[in-house]
Amino acid sequence: MLKRLWKKWTIDKPAAFGDLLWDIFVVQFAASLNRLTLRRIVAIVPLVLVIIAYAHHIPLPPELMLVGDALAYIDILSVIAVLAVLSRMSAILFFARQGAEQALKLASRMLGGVQRLDVRHRREGGARRRKRLFGRSKPDDDYPAVAGAAWA
Repeated sequence: MLKRLWKKWTIDKPAAFGDLLWDIFVVQFAASLNRLTLRRIVAIVPLVLVIIAYAHHIPLPPELMLVGDALAYIDILSVIAVLAVLSRMSAILFFARQGAEQALKLASRMLGGVQRLDVRHRREGGARRRKRLFGRSKPDDDYPAVAGAAWA
């Protein structure tokens, strides 16, 4: 009986205690790290600051407490930031859409003007031109403008 008691208290109990410590400090700690997210880390930061400040008897300014509150409510602040970015993006998209519409209108007006000039259909090769006796010289500026745009 003494041998069994000796084995129980020298081998079995320390081994069970070692298994318990392994379970707590390794297995459960690793499982908690797997569940740890950035939001939880940020929520813990203000608590750590407050504990350190009170342990060292450091007076906390109100700004630090507001930063802690802001970190605790980071999800609400991130939603506000996303909404601000989306509002700016909608304004940028509005101006881009207006610019695209103006470019499309200008291109359609220029295309209509080019079609009115009818630059594709030239005279037949067999037709002769009459030579004018009194020809006048044309300056380069006599080309017509197409829908508000000039030829360069």
